[in-house]
Amino acid sequence: MIKAADCKLKSSYHCNCIFTMYTKEQQSKLRQQFWTAFGQYMKPVPGINGEPVNWLNYKTGIRHVFFRMDATKTGAIVAIELRHSNEGERMEYYHQFESLKKLLEQTSGYEWNWNAATADDNGQEVSRISQSINSVNVLNEKDWPSIIAFLKPRTIALDAFWDMVKDGFE
Repeated sequence: MIKAADCKLKSSYHCNCIFTMYTKEQQSKLRQQFWTAFGQYMKPVPGINGEPVNWLNYKTGIRHVFFRMDATKTGAIVAIELRHSNEGERMEYYHQFESLKKLLEQTSGYEWNWNAATADDNGQEVSRISQSINSVNVLNEKDWPSIIAFLKPRTIALDAFWDMVKDGFE
């Protein structure tokens, strides 16, 4: 832990911050603990059809269509990712989702961010429809309730939306 007295920030005001530095192993362990806690929290929540759902590894049943969740040091995200390596086919899926935009927003109660072409963490081009928050840190256990409160209703809403539209993607 770095205390304010050791802070090297050059500013005209006094730094009252306390920075917590974690090793890669500690970060990995905290992330794993968060996702385990989230999985346990969501385990009793059935899917829209009443069946048990593995919320952490949601199966859309459609190749190249994924529901993703992530929580980092800078925020959290829920997304529909279209990962087809053929741009034309990926864009067909994307336009199909665009035609369902109103239904997604009505079902979820949220506006979504639409990105037809963006790079994932590995530089692969994907299409992404997402919701995110930037004011949380997965390494801070005090933020976990806020992250869960963000992720839970959106993933449940995606399940309800997908139950209505999945057949149109087969």
